[in-house]
Amino acid sequence: MTSKDLLYTHIKSAKDGEQMAYHYLLNLFWNDVYTFLLSKISNNAIDAEDITIITFSKAFDKINTYNNEFGFKTWLFTIAKNLLIDELRKKRNITVSLEQKNKEISQLYDENPTPEDKIIIEQNLAELKKNIKKLKPKYQIVINLRYFQDLSYLEIASELDEPINNVKVKLLRAKKLLAEIITNHRG
Repeated sequence: MTSKDLLYTHIKSAKDGEQMAYHYLLNLFWNDVYTFLLSKISNNAIDAEDITIITFSKAFDKINTYNNEFGFKTWLFTIAKNLLIDELRKKRNITVSLEQKNKEISQLYDENPTPEDKIIIEQNLAELKKNIKKLKPKYQIVINLRYFQDLSYLEIASELDEPINNVKVKLLRAKKLLAEIITNHRG
């Protein structure tokens, strides 16, 4: 089987929802997409990594729209480029009003929360924890390690004995699923 045949076999498996195919594609193309984005945004590693994670998430969500007549890497680069353009537009719009917002926030901000604020924070945290418990255990674990134990991606990967890219994708999926749960709960 040629490498091209192997690639298309994994793409077909990913379209069928097989997790191992996602891992294969992620590991095969992660460095290409990350390096591409890093070269486009002045070596800003954090933004490049964030957009790379979103690129794979979007690609995996839309994998059924992929057309085998085109290169898979080219398709990923197109998604990454479009996400980068969107991000740059957002940052440009944010920068314009940032100074004004900072002034408004500093006028409103008080470091000591009121008793009412504390109650609201505790209620929101309890509600959030209840929603997290609705996730599959593998997603609960990564959310807990990242946001409640404040571990880095590398520390989580070490703790779970998984590749860091898998941790990133798992965390991104966990956040998306949690957002859906919260949205459905409110609606």
